[in-house]
Amino acid sequence: MSTKKRKADTGIDLRQQLLAALLPIVPFEGWSERALLQAAAAIGVSVPQALNAFPGGAAEMIAFHSAEADARMLEALEREDMAALKVRERIALAVRTRLTQNEPNLEAVRRGLSYLAMPQHAALATRLLYRTVDAMWLAAGDRSTDYNFYSKRLLLAGVYSSTLLVWLDDGTQDKARTWAFLERRIDNVLMIGGKFGRGMKALLDLPERMFDRRSGGLVSRARAAGFKSPRR
Repeated sequence: MSTKKRKADTGIDLRQQLLAALLPIVPFEGWSERALLQAAAAIGVSVPQALNAFPGGAAEMIAFHSAEADARMLEALEREDMAALKVRERIALAVRTRLTQNEPNLEAVRRGLSYLAMPQHAALATRLLYRTVDAMWLAAGDRSTDYNFYSKRLLLAGVYSSTLLVWLDDGTQDKARTWAFLERRIDNVLMIGGKFGRGMKALLDLPERMFDRRSGGLVSRARAAGFKSPRR
């Protein structure tokens, strides 16, 4: 989806303006109503407008920021010649793009992760992570609908999450430590991917009720977090 199309909706446009003003404040005030109102005052938006833009409070602000970051990542990847790259190179580029674009707002991302790390926000954290890795696989050209759909996203979730934590505390020039770590993680995933995928297939071949029980309620938790079945 293009930036122009996304901004055609005035409600989205207001939220984008508020988010842009909010991000420099978040490192000091967190993802809070206080930060939102400071951002609103800075751009001349009334208190009711600001509160109505994010009625869900911090959770909604963080979710909107994540969705916007996913959209910007996809827009950037659309300009790349993805077809000329190997799959592992496409995934590495997607992760690098997502993190590099957010570098100016690194501390806001850190505050967001602290919020999502609280047990009561686990479902939201899972949903946002899933949407990000799903967007990465779509950009990489994945159209799988079998057990590979699940295994690819679960494995990439681990790669992205661990790389994100390294990125947050990486003081090396040009984030060299982060990108080296990313390459190693992708290598590790490629080594275990086949076995993991076969194990996932065996689980998915079970009747749904049995799969849910043997997986510790994975199906129930996934549905509660807003996951959808693979595209048909």
